[in-house]
Amino acid sequence: MSEAAVAVQKSAPARPRLVFFHSKLCGRCRRVEGFVAQVLQRRKNHGTFVLHQVDVDERPDLVERFRIEEVPTLLVVADRRVQGRLEHPRGCREIEDMLKPWLH
Repeated sequence: MSEAAVAVQKSAPARPRLVFFHSKLCGRCRRVEGFVAQVLQRRKNHGTFVLHQVDVDERPDLVERFRIEEVPTLLVVADRRVQGRLEHPRGCREIEDMLKPWLH
């Protein structure tokens, strides 16, 4: 790789993280997972986010750290800070509105 390519790669901003807090026992969580997939697919933004799915029963440390009070909850973490939060999304439009600053 050329020095110029390395410099561009290093200066490129990191992709924001879309963190989906859910529970295996939550039917609404499964629906919201589908809504997220639809929003990203419809807008052709599969590569916009690094998607992390966090099972609240397996990661109570992250639940406490991010102060998750209910599932499903979506967070956008960029520049090492939570920059978007949506608790109990009801559909694609609500998710798309929250993600709008990052979508193309």
